[in-house]
Amino acid sequence: MNMEHDITRAKFLIESLPYIKEFYGETIVIKYGGNAMIDEDLKRAFALNIILLKYIGINPVVVHGGGPQIQKMLSALNIDSQFKSGYRVTDEATMDVVEMVLVGQVNKQIVNLINLNGGKAVGLSGKDGMLIKAEQKELVIESETKAPEIIDLGKVGEVTEVNTTLIESLQSEGFIPVIAPVGVDEEGSTYNINADSVAGAVAAAMNAKRLHLLTDVQGLLDADKNLISSLTCREAAEAIDSGIAKGGMIPKLSCCLEAVHSGVEKAHIIDGRVENCVLLELFTKSGIGTEIVS
Repeated sequence: MNMEHDITRAKFLIESLPYIKEFYGETIVIKYGGNAMIDEDLKRAFALNIILLKYIGINPVVVHGGGPQIQKMLSALNIDSQFKSGYRVTDEATMDVVEMVLVGQVNKQIVNLINLNGGKAVGLSGKDGMLIKAEQKELVIESETKAPEIIDLGKVGEVTEVNTTLIESLQSEGFIPVIAPVGVDEEGSTYNINADSVAGAVAAAMNAKRLHLLTDVQGLLDADKNLISSLTCREAAEAIDSGIAKGGMIPKLSCCLEAVHSGVEKAHIIDGRVENCVLLELFTKSGIGTEIVS
């Protein structure tokens, strides 16, 4: 019997109590992606984190990505992928594969993992109950030397509306919604949507207390490679404009900014490679990533 270990565990539970009280009955939207979806230990830890939140009265909503899985299937089917400004150009054939992988494979794996570990999860596509309404994303490349270029991304979409009725109904019955980032327009056309953007839109529509974006980096780093633990919306916008935020961090920060401007209390970019990262961010004073506040 390791009494010291048990005392430490009891102390952590007591220290978590104020946070549990704060988040009780609230919705937390978590975008699940990166290495946390690949490493077996991290996958199980994530499932247990989500289950624990539900058992203590917090309502997690999971939105997942699946880029590596999509690319693997496209390669197996000899379908070429092109990327423009970070977006996968999605024709009809590619869209069929995207939907098959996200909805039929990745979503079901996550749902199964949660259920096998004692939770109650239900998988959803954005097409279920018109959950995620979308329109084709328009990408415009600005240039100082020539006219703006409009890029046709095909079946890449952006969220226009989130119907929260289905999510709320599942939550009230004790289920954990797991959402694949596929949307549909008024004519029934299907769109591939960035998972971060879907998570942000769902968080805003649900008036979520928190938005968590799991990624494969610590968070936003300053010029000296030190973690920036907290930013106001103004500081986050300045980080984008000044170039402190680079590459894939720019759309994540932009997503967090939009969510906070829409009423989400705080948005967090956290390192999904850290075991139990969701609990550490919610139930410890310092957290582990970068938070964006109003």
